Amino acid sequence: MATFALDPVQGIESALFTAGNLIDVAPFLVLSIGLAAFAGASGADGLIARAFTGSPAIMILLAAAAGGLSPFCSCGVIPLIAALLSMGVPLSAVMAFWLASPVMDPSMFVLTSGVLGLDFAIAKTLAAIGLGLFGGAAVALFTKAGSFSSILREGVGNGGCGGGKVRTVQPIVWRFWTDRSRLSKFSREGLKAALFLAKWLTLAFLLESLMLAYVPANLIAGALGGTGLAPIATATLVGVPAYLNGYAALPLVSGLVDQGMAPGAGLAFLVAGGVTSLPAAIAVWALVNRTVFALYIGLALAGSFISGVLYQLWCIL
Repeated sequence: MATFALDPVQGIESALFTAGNLIDVAPFLVLSIGLAAFAGASGADGLIARAFTGSPAIMILLAAAAGGLSPFCSCGVIPLIAALLSMGVPLSAVMAFWLASPVMDPSMFVLTSGVLGLDFAIAKTLAAIGLGLFGGAAVALFTKAGSFSSILREGVGNGGCGGGKVRTVQPIVWRFWTDRSRLSKFSREGLKAALFLAKWLTLAFLLESLMLAYVPANLIAGALGGTGLAPIATATLVGVPAYLNGYAALPLVSGLVDQGMAPGAGLAFLVAGGVTSLPAAIAVWALVNRTVFALYIGLALAGSFISGVLYQLWCIL
């Protein structure tokens, strides 16, 4: 309402931008919400959770690889993440998937190859998986030291802590709609997830539209120029508030690289921005407690900087 009052034209543009982005992510949201609700109503959530049992190292590796290659966006995967955490799936494996997922997907790989080249697309894919491995391993060490007795915000999920043992598997009823209580649970959980996401994503996309309107692209370009480690660190930090979106950022980075920006800085900007973009960060903030949120941001920034440095070294050698 404040935007409409102060700048009516921008208010209309922001409303259209928000609606358009919600429509764009709707297929992923419907799919992920449906899968999460189906898993809970049928009892298949226990089987999903038990897929994350076993060796922590193997779980983290598989979760990072799945996140780096999955077609889910950072917002669309939120219902599944909430379901896994509430069932007691270890945070280390969930964090590995969570960090890797926003950075790369099949369509992004193709577009990145066309705009920045195949080498850059491969580097970004490896950075996504590496970020997941880095985050998962770090969380595993923290958990081993006794951290994270509580994961989700109060009222989110159905009571699991995300750090304990996976729950006892309940009987599975694949045709859950034949059971009135299970059908009711499907509807209830699906509606709850949909309202939760609609509220936070609307806010996230609205803020993103205002940032695009009032933060000049040339200001971002000026902050990311130069060579050496400093531009990589700057690009990592600038990527947090200044990231446009996965597709709009590619031409910007391409132009900056053509003007002499270090490729490592470009990669750090894309990786950090993808994980900590407004929609992703707000969704994480709404789901987990502040300690886990701070860890998520810290791991994203550290891993993005390391990815940029390693890619820069690779380009030099």
